[in-house]
Amino acid sequence: MNHLTIAGTKTTPSVMFNAETGQLEISGQSYPESALEFYQPIMDWLDAYFKSGQGATLSFRLQYFNTSSSKCILNILRMFEKAYKEGKKVEVKWYHNEADEQMQETGEEFAEHLTLPFKVIAYK
Repeated sequence: MNHLTIAGTKTTPSVMFNAETGQLEISGQSYPESALEFYQPIMDWLDAYFKSGQGATLSFRLQYFNTSSSKCILNILRMFEKAYKEGKKVEVKWYHNEADEQMQETGEEFAEHLTLPFKVIAYK
C-alpha cells in the first residue's frame, strides 16, 4: 500500500500517512472550502489501510479547524474507533499548544465519546 502525503496549504492541513509504520499525522490549519472534498481521500485511504488488518497511531497537531472540518475529523476518529473494536492496535494523540485551552477541550471532548486509547498532549 502506498503512503498518503498531502502538502498543507494556508487552509488545509498537511497529511502524512506511512503505511509501513502505521504512523499518521495531520497538522496545520483546516478550513478548506469543502472539507468533505479534502478529507474524503483520507477516509478512503484509511478504509483501505484498516482492511489490511494493521493498527495505527494518529497524531493531530492542528492549530485551528472549522466546523465542517470537525465533522470530518470526527468521521476519521470513528474509523479508528471501529478499527479498535475490531481488535486492531490503534491510538490517537491530540497535541495542542499549552496556551490553547479551546483546542485542549476539543480533544478532551472527542476523547470522551470514544473508547480507544486517546491522549491529549500539551506542548510549548
